[in-house]
Amino acid sequence: MTAIIPLHPDLCGEAEKTILAAGALSATLFQYRTGVPALRLRNARGEVVILPWMGGMIWSAAFDGVNLTMASGFDAPRPAATIAETYGCFAFHSGLLRNGVPAAEDEHAAHGEFPCAPMQRAWLELGEDDAGPFLRAVSERDYVMGFGAHYRAHPSVTLRPEETLFDIGLAVENLSGKPMELMYMCHINFAFAAGARIVQPAPFTPERTVVRRAVPAHVRPNPDYLALIEDLARNPARMERLDEPQRYDPEQVFYVHGLGTDAAGETHLMLQRREGDGFGISYAPAQFPHTVRWIMADPDQQVAAFALPSTCQPEGYAAEKRKGHVRELPSRGRAAFTVRTGYLDSAATARMGALISSLG
Repeated sequence: MTAIIPLHPDLCGEAEKTILAAGALSATLFQYRTGVPALRLRNARGEVVILPWMGGMIWSAAFDGVNLTMASGFDAPRPAATIAETYGCFAFHSGLLRNGVPAAEDEHAAHGEFPCAPMQRAWLELGEDDAGPFLRAVSERDYVMGFGAHYRAHPSVTLRPEETLFDIGLAVENLSGKPMELMYMCHINFAFAAGARIVQPAPFTPERTVVRRAVPAHVRPNPDYLALIEDLARNPARMERLDEPQRYDPEQVFYVHGLGTDAAGETHLMLQRREGDGFGISYAPAQFPHTVRWIMADPDQQVAAFALPSTCQPEGYAAEKRKGHVRELPSRGRAAFTVRTGYLDSAATARMGALISSLG
């Protein structure tokens, strides 16, 4: 049996309010000084802060005293129509009708219409399944445009009592009578950890770990940067360890191909920190056929998005359409995506490393 607890933004104020407490799991509502309402889910080892009425975005995450979230100039979320106006979060849902960084031939916003979209409803689910007790936050957006798409989407976050890994979900249904184009990326922005090692079930070869050669409009290249891209095209293993932070200003993007999977059809990647712990991501390539890596360490943003599960690459709609990377949902068709991610203590890091080694 699952209990449903409706959430309302009017309950969010300067004083944090407890909405639910069930053993090690709890939920509280509050409002940032910027006016953005938020939901804090806690368990025995940490917390995630969600923006239930703003794209279902995860603003921050921390477990065992370790902050998982990218560094930026945003110390709190701000009311925004596009993600660049509040780019300091742990994770957002990129898409859904358009995705990536628009090129000159594109008309869509960077990362699509969904990251900061207003949600019409939000609620908590408290229950138990085969994996044990859980607390889940769910939001709902019913998007409809005259002479355009009509869909219903449900972003979600699922936390369990003693775990430092949690599930990020997105379900979408095409409510239109016509097929709907779908481009989705689960954009997880981990903290940059100097000296950390990226562990993946694929070799760091030019064929399997491919540097992006296209330079997006927001990057101002110089000869040194262009020379670095050429070197990385020949030797992507240079970026296996984050021991050249200055080389990530401007950003570097890679596409990782042919990731090994386990018996359940999931792949696993990890950023192993010098402290011996790490950050982990697991997902099914059948849901996410593309894996993007985005690393940046400039004076204003430091982020190690070492694995961005996606249905497409982030080159903008027109380029991805030409590549055949734009998925279609038939009328009344549904798609569901799940990513398990979060913190790994030293013991869990060792286990994840052994698992990844068995898949490579």
